[in-house]
Amino acid sequence: MIDIVKVIIPAALAFMAGVAITPVLTHYLYKYKAWKKTPGKTALNGEDAVVFNSLHSENEKRAPRMGGVVIWGSVFIVTIGIWLVSLALPNETTAKLDFLSRNQTWIPFFTLLFGSLVGLLDDFFEVTRASGGGLRLKHRLLIVSSVAVIIGWWFYEKLDITSIGIPFNGDLYLGILIIPFFVIVTLALYASGVIDGIDGLSGGVFAIIFMAYAGIAFYQQQIDLAALSATIVGATLAFLWFNVPPARFYMTETGTMGLTLTLAVIAFMTDSLSGGVGVAALPIVAFPLVITVASNIIQVASKKFRGKKVFHAAPIHHHFEAKGWPGPKVVMRFWIISIIFALIGTIVALLG
Repeated sequence: MIDIVKVIIPAALAFMAGVAITPVLTHYLYKYKAWKKTPGKTALNGEDAVVFNSLHSENEKRAPRMGGVVIWGSVFIVTIGIWLVSLALPNETTAKLDFLSRNQTWIPFFTLLFGSLVGLLDDFFEVTRASGGGLRLKHRLLIVSSVAVIIGWWFYEKLDITSIGIPFNGDLYLGILIIPFFVIVTLALYASGVIDGIDGLSGGVFAIIFMAYAGIAFYQQQIDLAALSATIVGATLAFLWFNVPPARFYMTETGTMGLTLTLAVIAFMTDSLSGGVGVAALPIVAFPLVITVASNIIQVASKKFRGKKVFHAAPIHHHFEAKGWPGPKVVMRFWIISIIFALIGTIVALLG
């Protein structure tokens, strides 16, 4: 019973903390007009994203960026708050509630903070530069890759992770190749951050994914990791409370970079390290992220080699918007798909 309480209480506290800090955050975001000075986006080939801009360029001027601060800020407040209480008031209850542990949560917690702070820097440049440009993509990819190499090395060298679990078929030995494999998974997840494109979409999808991994970690008796994952869920739901249409703010890079990097870490920590298949379950649990990245790749490849587009706009959620679907309809259906695949992926992870 105490294990369930240890997971639920931080999630509830994170939600309340997020709701509490949002009025202060939004006051300053609106006061300093923290939105892009030049609305609109460019495609990966450098050209204007015509369809996207026709749908969303005006919206980018009505709500500020940096809403992801609510997520990682709430996680930080709750995680460090419970840890400090356990130090100040040492007893059996506070010790059991503390989930900041070296063997389970240090890596994902500090990954979340680092990725989010780098994303915050990118957002800051985005809203303060007259030209409206954050960190260059190649610089962001270099940072993400460097962090992934360090974490991958730590997994291999310090935690002796050399394989990944294959559902119903044991482990696949990778040896030192676990490091580049982790980098590839991390970069793929980071690329999926573009799902932050419609009010409420990214918040709902990420909350469902982390909820699934909270359940997987709990089943594997990684209670501290389950508590951290649940804390992220609570914080993301607080963000979502204010991000449903019409959004008070957008998640942007300070949210998506931290969440995607942390998701990669949690997936690997629920894999062979705990006798599970967290990595193999990832494409299923995070299916909306997979199709988001896949639709971008297909679109770019088709335009390059066939000279024409497959989708009206990419990623795929904008394709449905371009076809005339209202934004809330796209969001709700993505949430439904997320729930279904999260359940399937969780079952695979539990049985595998």
